[in-house]
Amino acid sequence: MTVQGGTRVPATARPAGQTRYGATRAVFARTPALTAADMVATIPGVSAIAGNGPRDTAISVRGSDARQTFGLRNLQVLEDGFPMTQPDGLARSDLIDPHAYASLDVVQGPSSTIYGNYAVDGALLFHTRDGADIQGIELGSDFGSYGLFNQYVSAGGAGRWWDLSVFGSDVRGDGFIRNSRFDTSTENVRLRISLSPRDRLVFKVVNNRTDTRLPLRLSLDQFGRNPFQRDCGAAVAAGCGSVSLFRNGAYGATVATTADAADLGRFDRRTIVGMRWEHDLADRATWRTQFAYDERDIDQPTSNTSFVGVYDSYNVSSDLTADARPWGVPVRSFAGLNFNYLDLGSQVYNITPLGGATIGAPTQLVYGHQWNAGARFQEEIRLAARWKLVLGLGGEYSDLGATETILGYTATSATRRFVTANRFYFNLAPEGSLIYTPDQHWTLHTRVGTGYGTPQTSNLFVTPAGVFGNNAQLESQSNVGVDVGAEWHPSAALSLQATLFYEFFRNELVTQSAGVNLQSYTFNAPASEHRGVELGADWHMLPRALPGAHLLLSYTYDNQIYTRYSDVLTGGGTSATFDRAGNAIPGVVPNQLDLRLLYDQPDGRLEGVGGFVEFNFRDAYWLDNANLLRAPSAGLLNLELHYDPPRRMGAWHRLHLFCEIENLANRTYVASAANIADGLGANGAPLGKTALAGRTGSIYAGQPRSAFGGVKVRF
Repeated sequence: MTVQGGTRVPATARPAGQTRYGATRAVFARTPALTAADMVATIPGVSAIAGNGPRDTAISVRGSDARQTFGLRNLQVLEDGFPMTQPDGLARSDLIDPHAYASLDVVQGPSSTIYGNYAVDGALLFHTRDGADIQGIELGSDFGSYGLFNQYVSAGGAGRWWDLSVFGSDVRGDGFIRNSRFDTSTENVRLRISLSPRDRLVFKVVNNRTDTRLPLRLSLDQFGRNPFQRDCGAAVAAGCGSVSLFRNGAYGATVATTADAADLGRFDRRTIVGMRWEHDLADRATWRTQFAYDERDIDQPTSNTSFVGVYDSYNVSSDLTADARPWGVPVRSFAGLNFNYLDLGSQVYNITPLGGATIGAPTQLVYGHQWNAGARFQEEIRLAARWKLVLGLGGEYSDLGATETILGYTATSATRRFVTANRFYFNLAPEGSLIYTPDQHWTLHTRVGTGYGTPQTSNLFVTPAGVFGNNAQLESQSNVGVDVGAEWHPSAALSLQATLFYEFFRNELVTQSAGVNLQSYTFNAPASEHRGVELGADWHMLPRALPGAHLLLSYTYDNQIYTRYSDVLTGGGTSATFDRAGNAIPGVVPNQLDLRLLYDQPDGRLEGVGGFVEFNFRDAYWLDNANLLRAPSAGLLNLELHYDPPRRMGAWHRLHLFCEIENLANRTYVASAANIADGLGANGAPLGKTALAGRTGSIYAGQPRSAFGGVKVRF
């Protein structure tokens, strides 16, 4: 089910009966498309916020990832059917250069029946371009404000028994916030080989190198005074973020240091290699087996400490899809097994004020593992010509084990404390959906689905005080969601889709900032509810008078509240408990709208000239559990123009030219905000709005008015 054109779904993805929206290359290929945010801008139910780096976009489905400050969580991410999510539930969009992709499908709602652990609110299914689609070489360059320069190449070809696509890019820029310059390169290769009429092999390689400086997150007050952290170089000034670094790198006296002076950043590498064998057992049965190796190396001096680690993971799965007609009833059966394993080792070091992100004494060592083993099946039963019933069940066992060594220092001694966490989780995920297609114009569906997500190992070792320690009591989160949706295609000129969803969470895992110089921590909210509406429209308004005019609309209403959660706050030597039942869950944007009006001249002297005007609105949203402090709303206006010379212009037809102005009105807005922990003052009273507005470690500003251009040539 998709609004924006026909997106293809690989055999390894099975969103039968689920709400699914998508975007094709036609939507995002004519823009600078620097990050995954450009790919999801027009997809209902999906939002994106800035993470830690130029392309580290946190994509949220129905608010699933809105409370995170980096990476992709509560979603399973697959590319050409291969897992991009490691066994601990972390995926990162650093890998994604939109120029490489043909389309994206977003499977929405609890999806653990098929996609397993961490598919709490769905799955992102990326599809790279076919070699047959490229059939040659494409060279491109994008350039623009703040020193942005992206060079990329796509090459591909296809024959009777093979299809190869190769992509590579290098993007660099100075960034629009102080200390945010970057240089990121990505390589992406996919090869499909037909060994015989019944056997196919698919090979996949993704490699990414991220080298980026990283600014500090601000308080709401600092954001109001100095959103882009100007004049925050060697010395700390008003409105500048800063960290307190031990002068000797271990203990004692500290010095306030800016991100620029400390040289904070991320220097990461990620390599994924996979292979899939597809074998047709019979005309109506296909067996698929695949293996993927995923190595993530991190070196992240992002605050007053530096995280260094290697995360190697292995993923193997096998599934069978078969069509049959028992008693004359068409049935499609799916059954699969999966196993994945993560070997993790990380060290945390104090950063010294010497500059160059120089590390000092180690403060934490963690070594351990996580593995998940599961089985799942699904039955699609054609009850009648217009009715389909889908039933499924998935189950998964997870094993998390690690030992943390916490190191402390004084002038006379060094201490060493050990925390061991061994947790075992078993989760089940049943689902059922009913699909009714009364005619060729309508599709109606209702679904009850379930999802689950275990904590990841790192969650078990940061306490609610924001320091390293024992937090191993965390439980798996789970949810049950009900979707009711409809698609209407009254003509080739109009497609509409609407979905109502209501999800009930148990032990929802919520992460929030304890403040600068402290770690973000995770807790279980015993019960919460997510409910909302998703609307999508694709409308060619005047197909005869203006055949090139086209409207895309995406709207999401997302209301999320705690129904059972007591917040324990400490301060001033006292402790108090506050009931948050009925409060909005912070970080979730209640209303989001994207409206894009496009025009492409289909003929005549101006054939190939086109562009769009886009308005994007994000409502104000809460930053804390007490619902005292909000991130302000923002409405952004973007303008794009492009030219694709028609075929009659000969060799010029191989060119594509574009220019775009983003944030045309130059609005200053919040692009990302980590949730803020409430607290008690010295007098034991809860902190008010004014005090919370001074709490740092939360906000990144969004991009001011920016101009970009680009050129692409095909050979």
